[in-house]
Amino acid sequence: MATPSSTFTELVSTTWRNHSKDVKDNLSRNNALYKWISSKGNTRKESGGLTITTPLDYNANGTYQRYSGYDVLNIQQSDVITAAEYQWRQIALNVVASGLELRINNGDNKIVSLAKTRIKNAMRTFKNNFSFDLYGDGTLPNQINGLQALVADAGTGTVGGIDSSTWNFWQNAVQSAAAPLQGGGAIIPSATTIESLMLGAWLNQVRGDDKPDIIISSNDYFTFYEQSQVAIKRYTHAGEAQGGFTSLKYKNADVIFDGGSGIPAAHMYFLITDYMELVVHSDADLSVQEDMKPYNQDATVIPVLWMGNLSCTNRRLQLVMKA
Repeated sequence: MATPSSTFTELVSTTWRNHSKDVKDNLSRNNALYKWISSKGNTRKESGGLTITTPLDYNANGTYQRYSGYDVLNIQQSDVITAAEYQWRQIALNVVASGLELRINNGDNKIVSLAKTRIKNAMRTFKNNFSFDLYGDGTLPNQINGLQALVADAGTGTVGGIDSSTWNFWQNAVQSAAAPLQGGGAIIPSATTIESLMLGAWLNQVRGDDKPDIIISSNDYFTFYEQSQVAIKRYTHAGEAQGGFTSLKYKNADVIFDGGSGIPAAHMYFLITDYMELVVHSDADLSVQEDMKPYNQDATVIPVLWMGNLSCTNRRLQLVMKA
């Protein structure tokens, strides 16, 4: 005969495995960065490795040479590729029920209700916290590299093991209202000035086919931009609207506000998401583990594990616009 504990474990494990995609879909509907990275197919699973390694093509081949006849050709080796190394970060979420809860909820309907309630809570908890981490600065213990780390306000910092104060190619771009890229004096962000700041940022970031595909904004900067577009608003098409975000267009990029997810005030991020990737370990992708019973507690614990990190392969093509 099945015990309340074994029934609860089976319900949680089976339900979570069947609905782990729902967690990701829910996250996609509530976090613009995750949605765009996922829609580009920029999620990768790895089965192991000491670190997450991403090759970087950072320098030109120095052997390009114009020559005539018997000129000696340059065959020197060119250092054109290095690699960024991101650390694995781990997240654990535990679905827990005490022995008391399991026994007083014994019976098919009650135990199913208890399991569903705990799973719903766990899914919501993961969505809210992981969304915050995706926009964070990576300074909390064991936190992933969030957007504020990869696209830093200062443009510098050590990311992926590379010190950008030593290697300038690894610095992200910064459009500061206090010292705009386009020159001139400081610009106070408002509905009448926001486009001037955005244009300077855009022109700085376009490199041939490489151009920002998404602009993620804090609520205040999005408000300025929307107010500036009263007569000519261009909303995204229906498919994007159904993604759960209200967005406008700037050039060819979607402008989205995501201020409730951890974006700092007075910020806009101009991103080329082709160069961003969420790497996840294949054995810890919201994976349900075997249930455990603490030796000193009357309870059942079912761990759900995630392991990975957010990586960037070209910081120079990412820009933050700030006050």
